[in-house]
Parts: sequence; structure tokens; C-alpha cells
Amino acid sequence: MKGKTIDDILREEFLKERAVVLGRTGESVARAIARLQHLAQIIENRHQELRRLDREPDGATECHELRTAKESAVNDINSKIAQYNRLWDHAQLRYYYLIVTREAMGLRSHHRAEEIYRIPPKKKQLSGG
Repeated sequence: MKGKTIDDILREEFLKERAVVLGRTGESVARAIARLQHLAQIIENRHQELRRLDREPDGATECHELRTAKESAVNDINSKIAQYNRLWDHAQLRYYYLIVTREAMGLRSHHRAEEIYRIPPKKKQLSGG
């Protein structure tokens, strides 16, 4: 059995380093997507609260309070949507870095990466309150 040559050792180290870099880049995208999904759940919970407010009967004495609560909920949701869309931009940039890293490593097919790192769409602001 023949021992490893210097070239074999260097090639092995180079491949290990490539795997580490690609792994870190993928983890960065995965973290950004997880944060997006978490924020999307918070937004959905606030939407449910707003829908409950919309089902409340408009009593004459509570009309102003209900309207204020709805406006507050819409403003909060829109604030969270703005935060979500900024995070979406961040996730898209991380995904771009992943693709560039893969390309630099000679990986030309990205179908699997597209499946694994599927970024949900941006959200639209709510109108009115």
C-alpha cells in the first residue's frame, strides 16, 4: 500500500475546505429562511387577531375603541411586513451568495439548491385600518 503524496493531501484538504465553505453558505441561507418563516407566523397570528376584530359587532359606545384597535393591528402588521420584506432581501442575497459559491466550485446545476432553499414570496402591505 502506497502512502499519500503531498498532492493527495493538499487535494483532500482543498476538498474539505470547499465543503466547509459551501456548508456555511447554505446554513446562512437556511437561517435567513427560518427567520422569515418565524416572522411570517407572527404576521399570520396578527392577521387572525385582526379578523377577530373585524367580526366584532359595532356597538355605538365601543365603535371608537374598535376602530382604534383595528388601526393599531393594521399598523403593527404593516410594520412586521416591512421587517419581513427587509429580511426577504437579506435571504435573497444569502441565496445569491450560495449560487455564486456553487458556481465558483464548478457546480452548475442548482435544481437541488432551489428545492432545499425555497424562499417564500415578499408580502404586500395592508391598506387602511
